[in-house]
Amino acid sequence: MKESTSKEQILSKVRNALIEKSENPYQEVDFNAEIMNVSSEEPDLEFAAELIAAGGSFVYCENEGSFVEYLGQLIRERNWPIIWCGNAKIANLLDAGELSYQINPYETETLVGVTSCEKLISRTGSILVSDSDSGSRKAFSLPDIHIVMAYTSQVTDSLKTALADIKKKYNDLLPSQLTVITGASRTADIE
Repeated sequence: MKESTSKEQILSKVRNALIEKSENPYQEVDFNAEIMNVSSEEPDLEFAAELIAAGGSFVYCENEGSFVEYLGQLIRERNWPIIWCGNAKIANLLDAGELSYQINPYETETLVGVTSCEKLISRTGSILVSDSDSGSRKAFSLPDIHIVMAYTSQVTDSLKTALADIKKKYNDLLPSQLTVITGASRTADIE
């Protein structure tokens, strides 16, 4: 009797498993059903609670003017010399509020970036950003402090819904990068 190698034994088991198919013990599983409990809380309130639980900070502003006012107050309190903004709409708001900003992200020691986002995901407190919405990939990957300006209309319940909305928005021509941010950055732990 010829001894078989480990590789031959494994391939023999795979071959036998393919020939002798077994019954699926999970025939009643609905793969399209929601796997997380549906919250009874308002989506925007759930988003805020989940974002804070994940280590992020949340500030509700009544309108764009109050956002600029609060941002100006934050800049003065934290002594940020200047902020970085590559988004034209937000830059116009900063101009209107007479807040200094830069387009080049490499000019300061502590980089504070202000961006928009695609969607806010209420179940996880996550923020979905894209390079096309934020101006570039640098906008959400380089800042030491990342401030996101978003609207309640951008809140959605799940990542699945958020991605479906993105497909509709871009007519299946998705941005080259979509990133889901959940909580504070922990890259310092990796280095």
